Amino acid sequence: MHEYSIVQAMFDQIESQAARRQAIAVKRVCVRIGRAAGVDVPLLKTAYDTFRVKTICEQAPLEVEEIPERWSCPEGHGDIPPGRRLTCDQCGKPATMASGDEIVLERLELEVP
Repeated sequence: MHEYSIVQAMFDQIESQAARRQAIAVKRVCVRIGRAAGVDVPLLKTAYDTFRVKTICEQAPLEVEEIPERWSCPEGHGDIPPGRRLTCDQCGKPATMASGDEIVLERLELEVP
């Protein structure tokens, strides 16, 4: 149920950005969520719909782009292909996650007078 706390943090950022730009409404909210972030996207959308009532985001749909996991060699030998062991073929070092665990408020569309 941490999706509700994620949405609350998103709203804090959204309201701050909207106030900074003197927006009267938010028209769209776009987020990127890594598949390894441990976020239940349908529950996140439900939480967003619950929080947006009577806020500056009331009419703003939430768009979610899910980002797949991407693993790479920590020594710079490139990405590890999906489905392979998470070690580098060249140096044998364990792979590090290059992307796929992020939660990013990517874009807001604001109505500014």
